[in-house]
Amino acid sequence: MGDVTRRIGLSLGADICWPRCYEEILARLDLKLPWDGDTLRFEVERVTIEPFDLTQPCRYDVVIDRLTHWYHTSREWIKKAVVLDDLYVFNNPWSIQANEKHTTYAAMTRLGLKIPATWMIPPKSYDKSADLKPTLERYAQLFDLGAIGKKIGYPLFMKPYDGGGWVGVTKIDDEAALRAAYEASGTKLMHLQAGVIPYDRFVRCIGLGPQTRVVNYDPSAPLHDRYRMDTRFVTASQQAELEAITLTINAFFGWDFNSCEALLRGNDWHPIDFANACPDSQVTSLHYHFPWLVVANLRWSLFCAATHRPMRQNLDWRPFFEAARSNDRYEDKLKAYARLARAHFDTDRFEDFCRTHLGHLDAVANEFFGTAIARDAIRAKVQALFPPHEVDEFTELFFGRIQEWRRQAGA
Repeated sequence: MGDVTRRIGLSLGADICWPRCYEEILARLDLKLPWDGDTLRFEVERVTIEPFDLTQPCRYDVVIDRLTHWYHTSREWIKKAVVLDDLYVFNNPWSIQANEKHTTYAAMTRLGLKIPATWMIPPKSYDKSADLKPTLERYAQLFDLGAIGKKIGYPLFMKPYDGGGWVGVTKIDDEAALRAAYEASGTKLMHLQAGVIPYDRFVRCIGLGPQTRVVNYDPSAPLHDRYRMDTRFVTASQQAELEAITLTINAFFGWDFNSCEALLRGNDWHPIDFANACPDSQVTSLHYHFPWLVVANLRWSLFCAATHRPMRQNLDWRPFFEAARSNDRYEDKLKAYARLARAHFDTDRFEDFCRTHLGHLDAVANEFFGTAIARDAIRAKVQALFPPHEVDEFTELFFGRIQEWRRQAGA
């Protein structure tokens, strides 16, 4: 018997609050797991950015990545480490690089999810290039933007085909607004998507490994109030369906950590934005839901590190497409997709690991989020985003909401 250490790397950008909470709780857990005749321990370290030899060994078993979607040096280091060292990383970096919102709409439409009618339109203007003029002269067709808008129906939304964070999203109520938004879109490649209006609920479902959290969402509220604190705002069957949709999307694209925005109208879920493979993780927006995220991150990363979960470098969509080809009802197809997702995330083994080795995690986390260290982590993030005269107010607001989570979780 001997001590074996699994190392978890945090590849971070502007993240402040959740890494500190993650590190503190892991230290308090003081894990010493009996594992294949050895004692398994865990270390966490923040990944640095520096030149690297492609053959340089990777010191981590798992990396929780927050940079691949935009910072190329970290992305390429992670891709190298996956290929050469079998690193397991949240999320698949090739999938993040290749599968923008356009691809996700197309793929989930093929699976039969109730995606609103979506069109892609050529950009209004172009960056100059040698081949641009002959290409457009030979092949670009004139089109009637107003006719497309009429076919989709109003209201509709214009949004970038690969965007995020609500950047460039415009609600359009008539043809005049459509033409004005198109004129202003410049070189951006845009989608036009039918609006699901009116709707009964706007919901975000966060998926982390096989774990999910369904959150009532108000996009019209200030950022710190968009994630609502209410519970039981959908039926049990509606929640189960949205969770199945979210896990299907995540397993399909190889994403450990992603969120699905969906609108509920009647009994139908309409996913509208679900290529978010680096979701908001900050206490300043998640507040009440922030502890769940940190704990879910710990569970999944510890499981992946302990079991040496293999990284799936290539995506295999065939099983999902085969299930989609069946003559089953939509509900039965979704159950088939969910079974594939459950197998992808090795859910039974994960749940057994948590029962066996992490039974004290909830209590440790509950205690931690009442400490001065937790409050300081919150304050540090607030100081980074809010003007000085609001720091005290919002630190107490977010800390108070987390205390409400502690009371409800403890109960």
